[in-house]
Amino acid sequence: MTTDARTEEILKADIRKLKPVETLRLVNSRSAETLSESRLRRDRARSGDKIGDGSTVDLLKYAAYLTLRYDGPKRLTPKIATLAENVATGYEAIRNAARDRASESVRAAQEIGELPPVKNPERRAKAEASFLYFCQAYFGSLFYLAWSEIHFQIVAKIERVVRNGERFALATPRGTGKTTFSVLAVLWAALTGKTDYVVLIAASSDRAQNLLETIKTWLETNAELAADFPEVCVPIRKLERVAHRQKGQRYRGVPTRIEWGANKIVFPTLEGARTSGVVIQCAGMSGAEIRGLQHARADGTLVRPTLAFVDDPQTRDSARSKAQTDVREQIIKADILGMAGPGKKIALLITTTVVCENDLACRLLDRKKNPGFRGEKYRLLESPPTNAALWDEYRAILEAELANDGDGSQATEFYRANREAMDEGAVASWPARHNDDELSGIQFAMNLKFRDEAAFMSEYQNEPVVVDEGDGEVLSAEEIVAKTSGCGRGAAPTESQILTGFVDVHKDLLFWAAVAWERDFGGAVVDWGVYPEQPKRDFYRLADASPTLLDAHPGAGLEGAIYGALKALTDKLVGDGVPRDDGLIMRFDRVLIDANWGQSTDVVYRFCRRSPHGAILTPSHGVYVGASSRPFSDYRRKRGDLIGPHWRVPAEPGSRNVRRVLIDANFWKSFVHGRLATPEGDVGSLSLSGEERERAALAKHLTAEYRVAVKREDSERRVDEWKIRRGRPDNHWFDCLVGCAVGASMSGAVLPTSRNAEPEPTERRSAPRRVSFAEIQRERRRGR
Repeated sequence: MTTDARTEEILKADIRKLKPVETLRLVNSRSAETLSESRLRRDRARSGDKIGDGSTVDLLKYAAYLTLRYDGPKRLTPKIATLAENVATGYEAIRNAARDRASESVRAAQEIGELPPVKNPERRAKAEASFLYFCQAYFGSLFYLAWSEIHFQIVAKIERVVRNGERFALATPRGTGKTTFSVLAVLWAALTGKTDYVVLIAASSDRAQNLLETIKTWLETNAELAADFPEVCVPIRKLERVAHRQKGQRYRGVPTRIEWGANKIVFPTLEGARTSGVVIQCAGMSGAEIRGLQHARADGTLVRPTLAFVDDPQTRDSARSKAQTDVREQIIKADILGMAGPGKKIALLITTTVVCENDLACRLLDRKKNPGFRGEKYRLLESPPTNAALWDEYRAILEAELANDGDGSQATEFYRANREAMDEGAVASWPARHNDDELSGIQFAMNLKFRDEAAFMSEYQNEPVVVDEGDGEVLSAEEIVAKTSGCGRGAAPTESQILTGFVDVHKDLLFWAAVAWERDFGGAVVDWGVYPEQPKRDFYRLADASPTLLDAHPGAGLEGAIYGALKALTDKLVGDGVPRDDGLIMRFDRVLIDANWGQSTDVVYRFCRRSPHGAILTPSHGVYVGASSRPFSDYRRKRGDLIGPHWRVPAEPGSRNVRRVLIDANFWKSFVHGRLATPEGDVGSLSLSGEERERAALAKHLTAEYRVAVKREDSERRVDEWKIRRGRPDNHWFDCLVGCAVGASMSGAVLPTSRNAEPEPTERRSAPRRVSFAEIQRERRRGR
């Protein structure tokens, strides 16, 4: 190995601090022993601290020491001579020079350089003058639907807040874009220099930081924004998302004093820039986070917030807590309104959505209680449709279709065919807002209403309904199982006088039930089941059905399978009847068949028209009547209509040539629950036949829903609304009992008014029907 090669090998090692043994190993690594341990020890003793610190050896200094001591400079190669000379004169000088070069490189990197000119001065000038233009010019991709009048009004309110220092509280439908507008308004006010200090406040600190992170992302990535506002965006982009660079950043040698934190950003201070030192800060709805906010500038002045945007200041939990609502209302009135400091007024915009009655949004929007906020509500439906009957039919089709794994397309086709009549009277505040599988904003709004009316009224209409979570009377499965008629399954008590049935139609199964009633609505659930029968006689789910209707009718299509199943089931039920304890056979007075599911509706009507049992078969449609719905009592009776308590049979049979019954499902579910809750022996008590195991299976369906008492805020009308429990358990036999109860009412059963726990029916009762001689004879044979 040459001298140069050996030198390079030595220079690659960490040779400034070697242990003695490492020194020996390195020096002797390329040839026979060059340096002995005794010689190294002797040289270290002779040199003192010139070649090390007592425990380590600096190989460079050692080489220089040996060279100068034994060989002299004249025998060195030029490279080694230079190295020895540098070591001799002080290696620290080399390190200092390297450090100086590194420092100069860092200072050069901290300098952001000259700013580019504004790319489009005309666009910037328009954006500074108009918040609407700012949104459309720089953030057009966020607004992919046509704007509505609500959006233009929100924009106008924001400009008044920013320019004039006004205060507003706005409640908009969920999903209208109020959060997007709030965040854009913060950015617009800061970029255009219309405020020195703006605060963005949300319900929680995490939520507020997420909103500020959105602003930071826009400043870093929006190309149009960077082109027109270089004095802000260029220094921010120079940070390259490395936060510690902010402290050393300079412009023309002067620190920019930029801040880039998780809950606070400060725009760079540049000579001549209106945005110098503008502060954007975020905070949650906590007094500790809001009180005392201020920022010290380079000139020694202190600035405090002059503008605040509050986006959705409540959570669902806080909205339902009076204590939390009181605290948040006080934070807004005391802490937020006081942020500007003594003698100064802060501009404020609060955007919110109503969650429930008397929540924070309701309080802020109440112009009588809080006139200073000038609250204003916006609705998804400015006015509802007037043709309630068609919408009830649409809802029945939709819910039946979804219950049978449909996608809602049949309901949409029904709406398409009847759109002009169904849209009559309705006005959607945002016509362009609807899903791809919907035809209009009106249909979108009504679908939301049908999905959850209470949520729709509060979060989309900003008119909350009053919800009572229950009156303590909702029965448990154990309480229902305990109510036994004492009869075996399939047998009716001796006092029974009316026999009704109901068939709930699904794609895979038919659920059915039969109830024997007394004329005062006492009775017993005598039998229930499914067609085709399942291997597990009692405990099974619709989703796990096997065999299905198609299995039971091989070779038939779905409609054919449903028709065949209805024929087989009704032939057996109606043909066999139900034996009473005294030996008499009861015959069915009325059997209702669910016709709500769109794919089965025509089949059910056709079957009822052609069946030999057609005299007692009636297609039925359950109608959802909530707090904001038109009650049955408001329907104008037409000639030939049959009207009963919360049910009606319209006179016109329609194109299917079969009369149908429309049922107020919520009322009759409460009615059936009331019968189950009535103690045994009292008038109107409903019990269950069969063994305990069999009753337990039925009770699971009867407890699959729960009821809430609901009242609109602007109305005294209160109704029960029944909702499916979490997990969507099967509730089909509950629907069957409801149909059986309606059938009993149609057959003459009446609950004595003094015993009626439900609201008394306000509809006019139908005239008594004529009775034929054959019917009188049949009643005598039944022992009535």
